[in-house]
Amino acid sequence: MSASKQYYATSSLVVGYALCSSLLAVINKFAITNFNYPGLLTALQYLTSTLGVWLLGKFGLLHHDPFTFENAKKFLPAALVFYLAIFTNTNLLRHANVDTFIVFRSCTPLLVAVADTSFRKQPCPSKLTFLSLVIILGGAVGYVATDSGFTLTAYSWALAYLIIITTEMVYIKHMVTNLGLNTWGFVLYNNLLSLMMAPLFWIITGEYVDVFIAMRSGSNTLFNPVAFMAVSLSCVFGLLISFFGFAARKAISATAFTVTGVVNKLLTVAINVLIWDKHASPFGLMCLLFTTAGGVLYQQSVTGVTAAPPQRDSALSKQDNHNYGDSDEDKGISAKISGV
Repeated sequence: MSASKQYYATSSLVVGYALCSSLLAVINKFAITNFNYPGLLTALQYLTSTLGVWLLGKFGLLHHDPFTFENAKKFLPAALVFYLAIFTNTNLLRHANVDTFIVFRSCTPLLVAVADTSFRKQPCPSKLTFLSLVIILGGAVGYVATDSGFTLTAYSWALAYLIIITTEMVYIKHMVTNLGLNTWGFVLYNNLLSLMMAPLFWIITGEYVDVFIAMRSGSNTLFNPVAFMAVSLSCVFGLLISFFGFAARKAISATAFTVTGVVNKLLTVAINVLIWDKHASPFGLMCLLFTTAGGVLYQQSVTGVTAAPPQRDSALSKQDNHNYGDSDEDKGISAKISGV
């Protein structure tokens, strides 16, 4: 594939991920407001994604690698880390405001860059790249500093989220690079294994008790048109972000992927300002612009950087992609072109 086509394909993946990530945050907020069972909500997302990939594969609309016990064993640790990231994220949002979430989410590019360099033997970021990451962090800290409200519970969940999401960003990138599955194969494995783990966390958190009580009492929190619509939208976007998320991970570096997620929060914050009165001051909003500017600076600092294709892509998987008409998102895009 030519460099220009590869660039536009990579850019399309990143844009798709950015839109899904931003909108999913808003939709999930709407869904949790009307369906206050986050564990059940995420399980329904996993179920929708698993069934969606399986059914589309049956109809020949996509190709995914077959589910095997051997691959499942290899992927299980990554799925566990992913589930823990979602778990800590959900509880952080339950105990803190959106601003608190943003500042800890914005801290991850620096930690991911260190982890990339230390554990994945990636080149050290240039001075300009590192400066852009510092700007992102500084802007986010200034934004949240204007809106106090930290509690011990919220801070504990935030710290746990920061550790888990950093691990998830680097470890999932390692799995995507080395396991040799196509994009839809990763979506299937990730969501199916996460679905299998969901009941354990229902028991740990005690959410299953709340669900059973609501079912026995006939509460409208489980069965009403608004909740059904909100949950349905959340599940559909969960499937979309599974594809764009994994495809984007294969196309760009872990740090670039993380920075994309940070900048995506701009739309979420804009909606937060419009619909709630619990947000930062105008100075805080200016700090948010610095966060966005840091993301743009990061893009400029790494534009044109490429890397060799992953060495462990199996010939069989590549042949399958060709036979089933899988697009370049699956295997062809392996260069780290920063179209973020």
